[in-house]
Amino acid sequence: MITIQKVTTSSELKKFIRFNYELYKENPYSVPDLYDDMLHTFSRRKNAAFEFCEADYFLALREGKVVGRVAAIINHRANETWGKKEVRFGWIDFIDDPEVSEALLRTVEEWGRQRGMTHIQGPLGFTDFDAEGMLVEGFDQLSTMATIYNYPYYPQHMERLGYTKDADWVEYKIYVPDAIPEKHKRISDLIQRKYNLKVKKFTSAKELEQQYGQAIFKLMNEAYSPLYGYSALTPKQIDQYIKMYLPILDLRMVTLITDADDQLLAVGISMPSLAEALQKSHGRLLPWGWYHLGRTLILKKYPKELDLLLVAVKPEYQNKGVNALLFSDLIPVYQQLGFEYAESNPELELNGKVQAQWDYFKTEQHKRRRCFVKPL
Repeated sequence: MITIQKVTTSSELKKFIRFNYELYKENPYSVPDLYDDMLHTFSRRKNAAFEFCEADYFLALREGKVVGRVAAIINHRANETWGKKEVRFGWIDFIDDPEVSEALLRTVEEWGRQRGMTHIQGPLGFTDFDAEGMLVEGFDQLSTMATIYNYPYYPQHMERLGYTKDADWVEYKIYVPDAIPEKHKRISDLIQRKYNLKVKKFTSAKELEQQYGQAIFKLMNEAYSPLYGYSALTPKQIDQYIKMYLPILDLRMVTLITDADDQLLAVGISMPSLAEALQKSHGRLLPWGWYHLGRTLILKKYPKELDLLLVAVKPEYQNKGVNALLFSDLIPVYQQLGFEYAESNPELELNGKVQAQWDYFKTEQHKRRRCFVKPL
């Protein structure tokens, strides 16, 4: 018999976070979340998303043993933006037992109904900065620190329970070329002269934060606003992400494009993959996780793959070749640092603008993930 327990104590939250690691500790493709990051994410006091979200976390137990977990979330800001009444399920994991998955999802469904929601969708987090989408293709591919890995039986359980596709994301392996593609370079030179654009680089994270920290995330809000389920970041969230992400970046892998008046038009942010370091650390900084992560972030002992974390272009400059200018600057950096390929991370299946930027590169579409939906 399955019992569902609402997480109310710190020890229960620890079980909630670590269940994913226990379920996947023998899997070579899964990348564990960093435990301390998850504590921050689930904290109503520390996570700025709780300004406009409400959530509860649940464990599925059989004879006292944890056999599944799920978060129930309502992002009121996203619902207002899109005119919907949707409850989200996120951070869902379960053993291959239909009784477990059904108990977890029925719990979120009822939780949503009690709060006046009409549909359930997921997997989604609080915001787009959380991992989203259930893997439906690419189970034999290494995951990334920004994405969800799950066993192949997960989507089968979703379909059995009456959930259907709401949106798909695709992911690409993009190989670093030996030289900037000629057509790519030609477009870059043309667009730079035509619009009098400037390529900006920084060597100080403090200077980057002072000059463009706020502008980067405001640009992201502007560029991403039409995308599936997006809700604009609040000033408090922007401050949180500036402090969280900018200090750990290798600024050689960050490129900004501005106009003649230094107004930000585009940004490309990438970093070395932390997938293998997180696997070796088992999602823990202590006792030795700091060593594996520090080799990458501090000693700059980089793996062969990099993650494309953020590419954002001001809407009126999209489809004009500004992306080519970004990557004409970044490709020589990738070559110099010894990267062989980049992980695109999830891109909406129907977002042709984003996928068109890879036309001049050798690519492999190697993963697909899905957001499911169901009326309540």
